Amino acid sequence: MNEVFSHFFIRRPIFATVLSIVIVLAGLAAIRNLPVAQYPEIAPPQITVTAVYPGATSEALQKTVAAPIEEQINGVEGMLYLNSISTSSGLVTTTVTFEIGTDIDLAANNVSNRVRLAEPRLPEEVRRNGVLVQKRSNNFIQIITLTSPEGRYDQVFLSNYATLNLLEPLKRVPGVGEVQNFSGRDYSMRVWLKPEAMASFGLTTGDVAAAIREQNAQFAVGKIGQQPAPSELQLTYTVTAEGRLATPEQFAEIILRAEPDGRILRLGDVARIELGGREYGVEARLDGKEAIFMGVFLQPGANALSTADGVLSEMRELSKSFPAGIEWETPFDTTRFVKVSIEEVVKTLAIALLLVLAVVYLFLQSFRATLIPMIAVPVSLVGTFAGMYALGFSINTLTLFGLVLAIGIVVDDAIVVLENTERIMRTEGKSAREAAFQSMTEVTGPVVAIVLVLCSVFVPVAFLGGLAGQLYRQFAITVAISVAISGLVALTLSPAL
Repeated sequence: MNEVFSHFFIRRPIFATVLSIVIVLAGLAAIRNLPVAQYPEIAPPQITVTAVYPGATSEALQKTVAAPIEEQINGVEGMLYLNSISTSSGLVTTTVTFEIGTDIDLAANNVSNRVRLAEPRLPEEVRRNGVLVQKRSNNFIQIITLTSPEGRYDQVFLSNYATLNLLEPLKRVPGVGEVQNFSGRDYSMRVWLKPEAMASFGLTTGDVAAAIREQNAQFAVGKIGQQPAPSELQLTYTVTAEGRLATPEQFAEIILRAEPDGRILRLGDVARIELGGREYGVEARLDGKEAIFMGVFLQPGANALSTADGVLSEMRELSKSFPAGIEWETPFDTTRFVKVSIEEVVKTLAIALLLVLAVVYLFLQSFRATLIPMIAVPVSLVGTFAGMYALGFSINTLTLFGLVLAIGIVVDDAIVVLENTERIMRTEGKSAREAAFQSMTEVTGPVVAIVLVLCSVFVPVAFLGGLAGQLYRQFAITVAISVAISGLVALTLSPAL
């Protein structure tokens, strides 16, 4: 049966050539669509649940917020473990880690459903602020900074400029999963309470918060003359009222207490009010100057190089509208390491290819004989990219290392066919066609055996569990695919040539 398979392609060399061309074209098409990264995605997917309870201690957060959320989330499909961190600033973050290979979108949906079940048991203040469920990406590719070298703008202005003008355009860049402003200094009205004054008036922080919440609100006032109304009314007036407060002076006029004798206690009497940043827990500096940092996270399976180039291109376009005195930089860019790694691997590929060419020519002493296996090598290597694409692999350091290793392996099958055919032509004086028929009758079995033995060495690595298996799976399967394609080429194109 094997002999018939090889003889079929010897009789139809055009068919054998077209088959190899199709393999090469499939590989070239896959290269254009394969994601590029430094390493395979080996980190387990994670979902974070964030809640805010202002004024609560870490112990209170753990009992009233973290515990109900954990009870509902525990046991969600595909979960490995979860942990919660509560801070004295009123922030609780629960991180849910899932098994490697879990669909992150499905996991986020499952966690969100569980959190909704826990919400009725959470404090009113937590429900009012909202519970945030989001996918956590550990694979960020760049950090972009905004600075004001001349000191014209402070961090609060820079943070808000980035939030309003940069985050959304950058999130729309293909391949970007999330852009996060690490500074967190969005404009907020800061109310600094004076403990002595509050104590003298018998006020608590709850009283102040309730007054601010009640008087800093948006209400629909209504209309005058709206139907049903007396017939003599001919016009309808829409009543507009001032909505939410916007300046420190307006907040200072909030009434905390009104006495029967007409005395009024206002917020400005017991507090200092200013427009500042929402949080001051992060201090960012670049070369000793105040700066804000934005982290660009990669979508799962996206091309890191093209995404990074797209982000830089978008930033160059956005920077044209920057106010005078604002500059941007990218002090950290992981794609630089990816580019260098790929360049070094490509150099190694070229060197290995030349060494194989030299060794084959040295031992066969024939340029024509050397050319045949050297045609088989690119077909096997380029065709491997099609297999990588079908299996969802990426072009990374490990898969490229597998290709480098495969260069010396894939040439073996073609050399076995070529050397045996040359021997028959020289010793028995047969024509190339007759020698090819006889040669394939003799070596088809050994060629198949070579492929099976090599695959049996690498394929078991793909079944290793844990991070080690995830890390080396792409390397092993890449080598196995290239070996399998080289065996196919040795049974089809090589004897036909």
